[in-house]
Amino acid sequence: MGERTVIGVDIGGTKIIAGVVDERLEVGHRAARAAPSHSQVAALEAIVDAVSEARAASPDPVQAVGFGIPSLIDQTRGVPVTSINLQLAGIPFAALMSERLGLPVFVDNDANLALLAEQRHGAARGAQHAAMLTIGTGIGGGLLFNGEVYRGAIGAAGELGHMVIDQNGPPCQGNCPNHGCLESLASGTALAREGLWAAEATPDSALGAALLQGEEITGALITELALGGDRPAGEVLALIGTRLGVGISNLVNMLNPEVVVIGGGVIAAGELLLAPARAEVASRALAPSRDLVRIVAASFGPEAGMIGAALHAFEGIDAAATAGRRA
Repeated sequence: MGERTVIGVDIGGTKIIAGVVDERLEVGHRAARAAPSHSQVAALEAIVDAVSEARAASPDPVQAVGFGIPSLIDQTRGVPVTSINLQLAGIPFAALMSERLGLPVFVDNDANLALLAEQRHGAARGAQHAAMLTIGTGIGGGLLFNGEVYRGAIGAAGELGHMVIDQNGPPCQGNCPNHGCLESLASGTALAREGLWAAEATPDSALGAALLQGEEITGALITELALGGDRPAGEVLALIGTRLGVGISNLVNMLNPEVVVIGGGVIAAGELLLAPARAEVASRALAPSRDLVRIVAASFGPEAGMIGAALHAFEGIDAAATAGRRA
C-alpha cells in the first residue's frame, strides 16, 4: 500500500512552490512557478499548473492540497480578504481550487503554516508561545498562543510585517496603504533596494563591481558576497538585521514569546542577519522577556511554508474523516 500523500503549496510574492509530501514530511517532486502579480487569472493559472505538475509526478495518489497564501483570510469562507503582493483578494480561493483540481483543499495564511511546521517539527518545537516572521518579497507573520496558531476573529491575525517601525518611513509595497512598515524596511525587497544603493556608492567593492558588470542586485547576491567577506554587502545585511530587530523588540515586549523564528529566503544570510537583530532586541526590549526569548532560523528554511501547508492538508483530511465517522 502506498504512502498517504498530499501536496503542500507555498505561494509567495514572486514564486509558487508545490511539493509532494508524505506523512514523514519527506518531499518528493517540487514544482516551481513565477507568481504573476499583474493578473489574478495568470496567478491562478500558475498555481494550478504547479500543483498539476507535482501531482503528475507523485508515485502515490494525492489525497488533498494544502495552500499557504500571502493574504489575510476569512477562514469562515476560505476567502482572501486582503492580499498585498498578489491579486487574490475577494475570490473564493478554497472552493475554486477544489473545483479546478478535483481534490479537497485547505487554505491558511502562508506564515501561519510555516509556524505550524516549525512548532510541530522544527525550531519552535515544544513552544507554547512563539512568533514567526517569513522574510521574502514581503514579510509574513504568524503567532502561537498556548500551543495553538492564533488567527484572530475571522482568521486575519498575525500580519506582523505591517507593524510600523518608522512612521515617516517609505511607502509600503503592493496594496498596503501604510508607511514605514517592517515589510517596507526589512524585507527581501528592502534588502535589494539597500544593496543597490550600496553598490552605487561603493564601485570598488565586490557589490559595486557586480553592478558595473550588469548583474541584478538581489538579496541572494548580497548574501553571497557578504558571506564571501564583502564589507558593503555585510553592512547592508546588518542594516536589515537591525531593522528586523526593532520589529522583533515590539513582538517581545507585547507578546513575551519563548522563541521568534525567522524564515523565508532571506534567512540564507544566517547570523549576518540574526546577530544584529538579536543585538537590537537586547538594547530595546524589556526584561525579563528579552532574556527569555530565543531568536532563531527556521529549521525548514524557505520550505517551512510548503511543509506547513502539507501538514494543514493532512490535518484537514483527518478532521473530515473524524467528522464523517461521527455522522
